[in-house]
Amino acid sequence: MVQIFSDYHMHPQGHRVQPYSQELLQPWIEQARKRGLIDIAFTDHDRYREGVDFKEIDKLRGKNPDVQVRAGIELDNDPVTSDAGRAWVEKNWDRLDFVLGSIHYLDGKNKMFDAADQAGQFQESSVESVYDDYLEELTHLISLGHIDCISHLDLIKIHGFRPSLPVLSFFQPVLELIKKSNLAMEINTAGWRKPVAEQYPEKALIKAAIDLGIPLTLSSDAHSYAQLGEDYERLAPILEELNIHEIAIFNRHQRTLKPLPKK
Repeated sequence: MVQIFSDYHMHPQGHRVQPYSQELLQPWIEQARKRGLIDIAFTDHDRYREGVDFKEIDKLRGKNPDVQVRAGIELDNDPVTSDAGRAWVEKNWDRLDFVLGSIHYLDGKNKMFDAADQAGQFQESSVESVYDDYLEELTHLISLGHIDCISHLDLIKIHGFRPSLPVLSFFQPVLELIKKSNLAMEINTAGWRKPVAEQYPEKALIKAAIDLGIPLTLSSDAHSYAQLGEDYERLAPILEELNIHEIAIFNRHQRTLKPLPKK
């Protein structure tokens, strides 16, 4: 079985501004060691960018040379904050290692569709039209640039709503755009904690990404250090099944493919 050594999606601040400090960040390092992780990326949502402190990240690196700590951010399409978030990413591009791109809002909505109380957004129109809306938002996000990797590609399935047509018929064009844009795509275990009870993205989409030669990152989307690397023991057999034996890591946006060692 492969040994997963990285986690490239986590939220030390959770869903509020908590300025980076050694007290906030060090428990994530300790948990990484417990989980056998040696390469991690802090990727708080861009709406909480005020809490990100590159000097504190540098201090953390100095104290913990055995763990590669990447400075990152998750840039999404929040109708209120994303313009300012993108400006911050552009300003700090050279200080960041890794930028995730994600969609959490459908067109005209002011609440994240993936919030636990927002399943009703999927009942206002057909599931197919909701998927089309999501993919239109994702296509626009990619067109804006300043991202390295697409996060939880099929997050739109979070509440368990599935289109009647094969999901690949919706996602193939955006997968081709990801490839054309030279982006990576993550495999994210957080779906196992959600009503859909499945990793993001589903296997058919992972297979299609592999066929296109899209590099992959791995992540838990942890919102507490206790969730770091969560469900990696369930992910490892899927990586074996799909013949995934190398993953992407990032340093100042420069991507390298690194083999997954065997346990």
